[in-house]
Amino acid sequence: MSDILVHTEAGVMTLTFNRVERKNSITGAMYDALSVALDQAAGDAAVRTVLIQGDPTVFCAGNDIGDFMAAASAPAQQALAESPAIRFLRLIAAFPKPVVASVCGPAVGIGTTLLFHCDLVYAGDNAAFSMPFVNLGLVPEAASSMLAPQMFGYHRAAEALLLGEPFMAEAALEVGLVNRVVPPTECNGIAQTQARKLAAKPLSALVETKRLLKLAQQPAVLERIGVEGASFGNAMRSPAAKEAFTAFMEKRKPDFSKV
Repeated sequence: MSDILVHTEAGVMTLTFNRVERKNSITGAMYDALSVALDQAAGDAAVRTVLIQGDPTVFCAGNDIGDFMAAASAPAQQALAESPAIRFLRLIAAFPKPVVASVCGPAVGIGTTLLFHCDLVYAGDNAAFSMPFVNLGLVPEAASSMLAPQMFGYHRAAEALLLGEPFMAEAALEVGLVNRVVPPTECNGIAQTQARKLAAKPLSALVETKRLLKLAQQPAVLERIGVEGASFGNAMRSPAAKEAFTAFMEKRKPDFSKV
């Protein structure tokens, strides 16, 4: 069975992370599948809204560390130019139709930053958001270094990105990252209901309204994704990242004292 499930009904394309045994950590193949689905949804008049969801126990634990380690050993230009993650981020950032997300349990790294590009986000009360890039010797991605300060305010964004510690659903609601906090067992259903409400509205009005909402910031968002991507690619090859990845695989605490 696929690690990304794609189902379209009532004008809603639902994309489900389906790798629960690995906490829905995302591989390059999964990014490719998400990108193919978004490409299809953008050009299909029958798809009016996209919903991204996980399991009631876990949304997404971030990038697959094995994929990370393989990418870190690839030539720098090749890794950056061919990155499935960068392609996905550009697609979701520029996606013209409404995107809804349902988030329960851990939402780590890209599991949190992709939400900045969603239009409506519903969270289970067990949701735990984190952007622990610095803790892995890395830097922010998905334009989060720009969007998090805009949404959270600088000091809260700095706390989230420099310390990388989790913040819970109520805190995410307070800073505007999510629209509503609900029981985890109801979250996917509520998000689906909201997505279908959107799908029943005139598509032209939805698309134009979203375009106007994002008009002032979208060019800067796409530019920041590129700038962050270059820094991220360099950071992946740093001694700090190598130590963090190795420590993760060896199930020990990383030692950054010499990096």
